[in-house]
Amino acid sequence: MGWSRIAIGTAVAVCGGMVVCAVGASGSAAADDGSRARKKTQLLFQSDGERPGELVDLQVVGVATRHEQVVVKSPAFAHTVRLAYQRDRMTEPTWGLGYQARGRIAMKAQRGRYPLTVEIAGRVVNRGTVHVVAAPRPSFEVSGSPQGARPGESVGLFFDDLYPGETGSSFTVHSKAFMGPVPLRHDDHGGYWNNPRMFEAVPSVLPDAEDGTYKVVLTGPDGRRIAERRLRVRAARPGDSDYKGKVRGPEFFGKHGDPDASTRRFRVGAGGRMHVLWRDASPDAGEEKRLTATSPAFEEPVRLERDDSKAGDGDDPRYYGLARIRSGLDGGSYSVTVVSHHGRVKRSSRLVVTAAPGRHGDKPGHDGDTAGRPHDRGSFPAVAVIGGGAAALAVGTGGVLLVRARRARTGDSR
Repeated sequence: MGWSRIAIGTAVAVCGGMVVCAVGASGSAAADDGSRARKKTQLLFQSDGERPGELVDLQVVGVATRHEQVVVKSPAFAHTVRLAYQRDRMTEPTWGLGYQARGRIAMKAQRGRYPLTVEIAGRVVNRGTVHVVAAPRPSFEVSGSPQGARPGESVGLFFDDLYPGETGSSFTVHSKAFMGPVPLRHDDHGGYWNNPRMFEAVPSVLPDAEDGTYKVVLTGPDGRRIAERRLRVRAARPGDSDYKGKVRGPEFFGKHGDPDASTRRFRVGAGGRMHVLWRDASPDAGEEKRLTATSPAFEEPVRLERDDSKAGDGDDPRYYGLARIRSGLDGGSYSVTVVSHHGRVKRSSRLVVTAAPGRHGDKPGHDGDTAGRPHDRGSFPAVAVIGGGAAALAVGTGGVLLVRARRARTGDSR
């Protein structure tokens, strides 16, 4: 990555908006008062250059004893940066105490290389260099595939306004491709934290947007037009890999079960709860915002949300949601249906519900919920107990009468 090494008394690294100054990085090599000789370490420098107005993280490590006056100075900075002590049990035994702060490149800084010094209690313990590059003009960008954004797909809007003399923070994007005006905002904790004048948003293209090219207009606080871009929208067509995707499901797993153990052969008690799972190797854009499972057995349609957990990494995108089974429901088999890809895909599975107490049909499981118990056949017969338990009659779907003698009460609990 283009690291250069220069042997000096301390180490300084500038990497992607972060400046790291390591004082006496080799254990007992340094004394922060300068009274003891320091072992030479390396200067590691990697940077494409910092822009005027950009923020940089400053970190000094390897200080032998705690000080209140740890500062970094450079003509490139808007002002002297005072660092605060940050306790780190992992690094302190080896690297010594650490200090951190965030500095800002002066907006008036001209391109070039500037000296940098680290001072502890008024004594210079390190020297380095800050590289400042010329400020680019403001730019407005709209992300999206060259082949076109899909209806429902999220697109990124970015307005980079870090340039001398630019002011204001209220910017809005207008386009018929979006539901309405889209305000742009700066996120101090986002990926562009080091650019205090990066304004962004991630709106979704309308799910029913027609194919075509749409204007995307950026306006300022006073409503004046600042910039305009084009966004191409193109729905999936027959022959596209994502036209109908590669779906699996719906499948089911228990209220406290594991998605990896899902099955299409599942039963649950009336009034119980269980999850519906759906997989798709090529989901439609925005599917996670509108994918639902419906069933006459559910209290209400189930919203299926994208599984972003670590367990879902490397697998086909999967979606699941918790279903509430209607209480008092008759036992039987009920269809569960998922419609996806803007109605182009419709799949159903059968879910067996055991009857609630007092209802005809299957006996309920524990607490009326047998979630997590896959059944052995495609359907469950009704069970009737006759005359004090002498025999159990099970009538199958094929009309076959099965008789099973119950073990006599002989004390055998098997």
